[in-house]
Amino acid sequence: MKLTEKMSYLQGLIDGLEIDKSTKEGKALIQMSEVMSELVLYVEDLQSQVDELTELCDILDEDLGQVEDDFYDDYGCEECDGDCDTCDEDDEDWDDDDDFGFDDDDDELYEITCPTCGDTILLDEGMIEEGSINCPNCNELLEFDYDDLTIEDFENKDEEAPEGK
Repeated sequence: MKLTEKMSYLQGLIDGLEIDKSTKEGKALIQMSEVMSELVLYVEDLQSQVDELTELCDILDEDLGQVEDDFYDDYGCEECDGDCDTCDEDDEDWDDDDDFGFDDDDDELYEITCPTCGDTILLDEGMIEEGSINCPNCNELLEFDYDDLTIEDFENKDEEAPEGK
């Protein structure tokens, strides 16, 4: 039996009692019945909203699953989902430990701040050794000047990587 059906049954029982609405007890019982009816309607409304949100979440989950399938299909064969020797040979840059191709154990990352937009950018040694990079936020050319220093010099002296200029 649904909650609305139970409330209707209870309302029928209260109506059948022919409660005297002029007494204190009668007024209290009638008022409780009206409050419970409103609560039942509110709960029913909440349940319909939850059902709609659940349906929307299911749709989003299916769409995300499709995006994952499309994305991960690029990084593995159908038989193994990217966990076989053949897939490792096909994509040497892809690291199974990190979904974005960074190998946290081997790559030292350096943080720089773009002087134009203030965006913080993470760079690895190879990117810094190239000497410049365009800011991904404002496209400003950031150049790195070492003054004959290497990345190893920064690591040994516990200094920070150069700021973009």
